[in-house]
Formats: sequence, C-alpha cells, structure tokens
Amino acid sequence: MSDTFKKAALDYHAFPKPGKLSVEITTSAETQEDLSLAYSPGVAEPVREIAKDAENAYKYTAKGNMVAVITDGSAILGLGNLGPLASKPVMEGKSLLFKRFAGIDSVDIEVESESPEAFINTVASIANTWGGINLEDIKAPECFQIEKALIERCQIPVFHDDQHGTAIVTVAGLLNALEVQGKSIETAKIVCLGAGAAAHACCSLMIGAGAERSNITMLDSKGVIYAGRDGLNAYKEEFAGDTDARTLDDAITGADAFLGVSGPNLLAPEQLAKMADNPVIFACSNPDPEINPKLAREVRSDLIMATGRSDFPNQVNNVLCFPFLFRGTLDVRAKEINLDMKLAAVHALKNLAKEEVPEDVRKAYGGGDLSFGREYILPKPTDERLLGAVASAVAQAAVDSGVARLPYPSHYPLKTVADC
Repeated sequence: MSDTFKKAALDYHAFPKPGKLSVEITTSAETQEDLSLAYSPGVAEPVREIAKDAENAYKYTAKGNMVAVITDGSAILGLGNLGPLASKPVMEGKSLLFKRFAGIDSVDIEVESESPEAFINTVASIANTWGGINLEDIKAPECFQIEKALIERCQIPVFHDDQHGTAIVTVAGLLNALEVQGKSIETAKIVCLGAGAAAHACCSLMIGAGAERSNITMLDSKGVIYAGRDGLNAYKEEFAGDTDARTLDDAITGADAFLGVSGPNLLAPEQLAKMADNPVIFACSNPDPEINPKLAREVRSDLIMATGRSDFPNQVNNVLCFPFLFRGTLDVRAKEINLDMKLAAVHALKNLAKEEVPEDVRKAYGGGDLSFGREYILPKPTDERLLGAVASAVAQAAVDSGVARLPYPSHYPLKTVADC
C-alpha cells in the first residue's frame, strides 16, 4: 500500500467529519406542537400501542428498516484480532453499504466480551431493538456457536456475513464458472483450502446447491481433513472425508475447482498444473490471493480465475449479496434467513450475470466488454439491478418457505434505492 493511498484512506475516514455515518431526523421538529408529538406528551401514544402489541414497533418506530452490524473485533478483515474498537471503521463501512445499496438504516455495535457466552448474552439482551442483525468479523470456531445461539434466542433474523454472504457470492460464481467450463457442480471435484467460517459456509452451501459431499476435500493448516484424523472440532468433522489424500499436492490432482479461503501464495504453480482441464480457481485471500492471477494464467490458459480483489476480473465481493438479502428479508419481515433464501440469492446472482450489462455499468468499469464468460461470472457491485433481482428472490423464498410474516410486497420488484 502506497503512502499516498494510506493518506487518502485516513483522510476519507477523518473528513469532513470523523467517521462515515450520521443520524437524520425523518419528520418535522420545528414547532412546539412537533416537539410535543415527538416527545412528551405525544410519545406516550405509540408507547401504549407497542405495549399492547409488540408488532406495533414496526409501525411506530424505525425498527423494521434497521439492521445492527455487531462484532467482537476478533477477526477484522485480514488484520486479525485487534479488538472491538479497532473494528469500528469496518463496521461503520458495513453500515454505509447497507444504506448506499439497499436504503437500510444501520448502526454499528462493537462488544467488549470475555467469552462467547458473554457476547451472546449481550447481543440477545438488546436484539429486539432492530429488524435484523448482521454479525461481522468474529473468529472461528466461536462464530459458529455465537450465530447458532443468537438465531435460537432472537426473534429477528441473524446472519453472519463472513460465513453466508461469502458463501452466497462464491457459490453463484462457482456455478457460472463451472457452466462456462462445461462442468457441473453435481460432478465437480472441489478442493477447499481453509477450514474456518467462510470455508465451512461455502462448502455447506455448495452441497445445498447440488455438490456431492464426497467430492469436496477440505484442508486446514495441518493438511487434508480426513475421517479419523485426531483433533478435529465438530465443524471440521462435517467435512472429514474417506480419502487417502493427506496434502494439497494429493488433493489437487485432477480437481475441477479450487476454493482458497486461507492465506497468500499457498497454491503453487506446480499444483495448479495438476488440476483437470478447464479448472476453476477462486483464490479469495485478501489482499494477496492464494496464487497471483497473472502467474496462474501463465501456468493455465484454460482456467477461470476469481479473487477477492476489485483490480482483477471476477471479484468475489459480499456487497453483491448482504444489502439486498436483508432488503428482501426485512420487507416480508422474515423470522429467519433460511437455506431457501440463501439459495434464492445464489440463483438471482447467477442469473443476473447472464443478462446484458447496462451501459452505465460498462462505463464504470472502463467501457470494456462485460458479457457472460471467463472474465465475467458475477455481476458488478454498481449494477442497480442487483437490488431488485436479489431482494425479490429472497422475499419470495421467505414467503414460499413459510418464514415471512408479511406477504410478498406489492411494490416489488424494486428498481432503485428510492423505491425502498
């Protein structure tokens, strides 16, 4: 990172006011009557209505369009465990994206907690304030325990984006990449380097999308996760396969797809060369992928390559998913975000990438060709059609699967954030 970019980043967060968020008033507060309605004595009336029926909170407060972005700062994007306060710029950024892309109001919450149990109790105690919770940057395996407990205890949808947002975008891109390469997820041999939250969620959602568990080989820092290996936690056990492979060298031979959610430069050129014809490489370690795209293309001209970076084609970017998924979830007041809703988001992204790209999106990315193929397997974040495509699909899946409290919205499909 250059000194110029570092200064620009710091200035962006410091000026014109520190941070990236503010609170705005949504109704009149100019006269004595306004103030008497906003606070005492007028505020007593909605208080009484909510006390009679908790659902009235959605009618008289901002709850229904409010998401909390909550973390303990234990796994800050690529930086590790730097603590809750250090994570605040990231959480503010997440809230900015909710507002910018889906018109969702959001507040960031950084929790100081001495244990997962303390974190769970803190969040569960305040959860009913919002319409949904986006968990963020919590290390594995604690994140699994935390999300599961909060889903069970909270009356609103809880979603760990590092797990499921990553999985939704990854699986959408993988389905398209395999199609372009003349392969299918049902038969593809897949190697996953990494065994944390993102890896577990990606591989689980692959299975939901049709992959065979027996075709997925997962590796952690000690090598292949295989049946009978000592020291595996319950989440790794789910992917402990019956295999003789013990190393990445063993596992990668003949593989159709590689998913890297681990660290930089862990896939060697010689290992890439061992993969099957027309391989798919998702090297998602940020900022440095498991193999440099330029090097990868020198080794295999027949590959499709995706990374987490915006300066290469096929960026795996969670912003393609989470704002729009929450938009659809909130608009039907879903009780949870279930597998059907996640798969609906997968297929909405997958299908949108096959449609003709609007001219304004092409211009935003240099005016070059953006058409479905090896260098375009996922939509671009600036494509306004994402809002309508993903939110509509998620809302319909929530209704169809019985977790929606409201019917499919009459104002759907959404066209712009102003329609939210």
